[in-house]
Amino acid sequence: MATLPNPLPDPAAAGLDLPPGSLVDATLDGPWHEPLLWYADGAADPGDWAGLRAAGRRVGLLPVLVTGGQRDWWPEAWDLSPDSASYPGDHDPDEVLAGYWTDYADDELGDAASADGAAAEPETGAGSAGPWPGLAPVPAREAAEDPDTTAAGIVAVVADDADLWLGGTRMALVPARRSADIPAAIGWTGAVNHENDVARLCAVLRSWEDRYDARVVVLGFDTMIVSVGRPPATMEEARALAAEHYAFCPDNIDQSPPYDLDAYAEKAVLDQDAWSFWWD
Repeated sequence: MATLPNPLPDPAAAGLDLPPGSLVDATLDGPWHEPLLWYADGAADPGDWAGLRAAGRRVGLLPVLVTGGQRDWWPEAWDLSPDSASYPGDHDPDEVLAGYWTDYADDELGDAASADGAAAEPETGAGSAGPWPGLAPVPAREAAEDPDTTAAGIVAVVADDADLWLGGTRMALVPARRSADIPAAIGWTGAVNHENDVARLCAVLRSWEDRYDARVVVLGFDTMIVSVGRPPATMEEARALAAEHYAFCPDNIDQSPPYDLDAYAEKAVLDQDAWSFWWD
């Protein structure tokens, strides 16, 4: 996925002075032909992300915070599968999300609407979530700060209270040229019960990177946190984006109270500078 040679086999030759850490080449199909990522042996410090980004970016590496979660599963145990990942640029995010919406929304959101006694739209029928509404527009607001500054702030918050949030975090470097491609670059399979080819999710992350100044800042076995430099500022914008979140990760709504898309839009999307996702 990187456009520069992978410097991880010999970081010192690339001019990188990294703290003690581990190179990960373990995949579902055996060792990969080169390291997929490096991650530190010690707990992340709130200020590490910005320094690693500055050092790694010039040689084609991007930082991400990794977590072992409550099960203490670190990247060697993540069932990585780079062979299963295509190229994010080969997928259209609108088409990807529309397909997920068709597969999931009527079954779950439609059932919820029927249970709540909501009136059905005449053209969609009872219990239907309706057709895919399309990608949400770019928020009218301007970004308050550089998106990497926002990302560094979110990483600092998580790293400072990692035991409470995630069960421990460490800094990692991944051979990737854009933040949205990090999951595909390592063959991350955390969403495999929803999507076998993580590059399709990365295509959506690219679109969020463009529209919302989003950055992938935390990865766990089946979890992801994205920083948001330009979040929706109105409920109309938040509702439109909440549909994308549902298609991207139905478990965020289907398995999290109050199981309602509008409530999710208000609580988890509107004016939020971080989005969290988890897949069952």
